[in-house]
Amino acid sequence: MLINIDPLLSPELLSLMQSMGHGDNLVLCDANFPAHSNNSKVVRLDGIDIPRAAKAILSVFPLDSFIPHPVLRMEIDEKPDEINEVHQDLINIVKEVSGINWKVGSIERQKFYEETKKAFCVVSTSETRPFGCFIFTKGVIKSDGKVWII
Repeated sequence: MLINIDPLLSPELLSLMQSMGHGDNLVLCDANFPAHSNNSKVVRLDGIDIPRAAKAILSVFPLDSFIPHPVLRMEIDEKPDEINEVHQDLINIVKEVSGINWKVGSIERQKFYEETKKAFCVVSTSETRPFGCFIFTKGVIKSDGKVWII
């Protein structure tokens, strides 16, 4: 066991996140997303919903301050500006864990699939609420261990 590491973060997931570099993407997806069809590196978090998974991941994952939206939510088909319940939950977790200044953007569903194919890895949850899919872009850690914020 390690101290101050959320026990939800398995050795496999921690290793993948540690291996990621600045600008690499981690996809956090719901139970209906075809994770294995769109990426070869998939970690399953069975029995875990999006807010719980996001809270654990963001506890160790630096977001990218070099881009306007280091977190992207999958847009709802034909309603790209609508924020559903799972979107709002994720936005709240980002603010709670990473800070209030991080912006969550959006990406059209088919474009999300394309980006998932290029992502470093996918974390698949048991979330059943629709459009519960997100992309996190990894940022930079300074020598003092803090997230680089420009």
